[in-house]
Amino acid sequence: MPHSASSDTGHSTSAPHTKQPTLTFRLGAWGAAIPLVFFVVWAIATSILGLSSEIGLVMGALFGLTLGLFFCTSRWEDYANGLFDGLTQPIGVVAIVAWFYAGMFAQVLQVGGLVEGLVWLGSISDMTGGWFVGLTFLLAAIFSTAVGTGYGTTVAFCTLMYPAGIVVGSDPTFLFAAILSGAIFGDNLAPVSDTTIVSATTQGADVPGVVRSRFKYSIMAAVPAMALFVIFGSGDQSGVADPSAVQAMQQATNPLGLVMLIPFALVLILALRGQHLLTSLTWGILTAIPVMLIAGTGEFSQIIAFDANADGVMTGALVRGVEGYVNMGILILLIVGAAHLMTLGGTMDHVTRLLMRWIKNSIRRAELAIWGIVALLNSAITINTAAEIAAAPFVRELGTRYRIHRYRRANMLDAVTSALGYIFPWGAPVLLGWSTIQSMQSTYDWLPAVAPTAVFPFVFQGWFLVIIMLLAAITGWGLTFEDDDGNEVKERPAQ
Repeated sequence: MPHSASSDTGHSTSAPHTKQPTLTFRLGAWGAAIPLVFFVVWAIATSILGLSSEIGLVMGALFGLTLGLFFCTSRWEDYANGLFDGLTQPIGVVAIVAWFYAGMFAQVLQVGGLVEGLVWLGSISDMTGGWFVGLTFLLAAIFSTAVGTGYGTTVAFCTLMYPAGIVVGSDPTFLFAAILSGAIFGDNLAPVSDTTIVSATTQGADVPGVVRSRFKYSIMAAVPAMALFVIFGSGDQSGVADPSAVQAMQQATNPLGLVMLIPFALVLILALRGQHLLTSLTWGILTAIPVMLIAGTGEFSQIIAFDANADGVMTGALVRGVEGYVNMGILILLIVGAAHLMTLGGTMDHVTRLLMRWIKNSIRRAELAIWGIVALLNSAITINTAAEIAAAPFVRELGTRYRIHRYRRANMLDAVTSALGYIFPWGAPVLLGWSTIQSMQSTYDWLPAVAPTAVFPFVFQGWFLVIIMLLAAITGWGLTFEDDDGNEVKERPAQ
């Protein structure tokens, strides 16, 4: 039976069981949500004021957890113990360790000159106008999939490929949109991406399996996005034709940097063949370092070094890879702890029962509710990983009730998160790219800056992903369930 036919019919959903809260709060079950609600309001407020930062989000989570104490009518000792029980859950710990390894691998690839190698491909392509915009999207997608950081991709390609595209007659708006779209592709699909790791671990899924299951969604969005960039990406065909600009582009390229695709391919193959992500990343790092040294694209001191004059003494790519995720690691632990307090206080059970009054027996409505929750939080919180962490407990609770498979839940969570984070004008990566282009104007005074409000309608990869996941929720395309043993099945088991 097709999924679309079984989305609203089939086995009846039994009345949800009500768990007796082990913590009590003023305002009842809603009082247990105070820490997370405060964090969301804090994140929205700091985003609107342009004050959003990772450490700021950590402080908001800490303030929210402290505020929760004053709403708790149980012993404060029980509240504290409940929080620490939440902090020790494997969900947050697994995500943090995976982030550290992914960050180290990404930094090694960047030190090894992967982006310079990809830019070299662009420089020798002789493509102009829309074809160059399409190529930029493709190269940005490859780079972001390799290093797993959409933010890093945005900065690198706005610095190198954006000026080059203007020189060869590409439209500035579509060129900027292509860079953001390429960043989305890797942020959504890469096994080493922070959003991929969070979406998988928070739903109790393995990263390789999640990546395999979401490829169809990513590629379905990428193919039409690529075509549209080629068709509409042409701008002033006369180009800038500034010899100094062309020379600067050429100096920023190095074909030897392409050898760093070897460790990237190794990690991808190992991960997709079922190896644990940490195993895959370890082999990737151990391969990338000698490849870089043999090719001469970097030095070992760039990987790790000791400098008594530097903060923390140790420097290098491995150190930066870990440092880049410390604040987010703390944040995910605090949010997981806040979510556990909601479980202990009955909030998760209460919210799920309210949603189920509307959802009833409809899997379609259940997935639309998941899609809506993720979209709402990502529209408000500009750092997409933080929004994903905040939405994850609701996705897990609701999806588990309706036996939706963990891969499917992770895909709904990640696709919408990765997409919307790079679309809205107030989104952190959009503002990051815009500020990077503006900073380049001191070097290239002819370089046009595209306003965030002008680029957001044309971030095709993001819009297509959002629409595809909405249609998937409506039609049941790609929907699978899990049985009592956690196995993936086509039909929803009886409850």
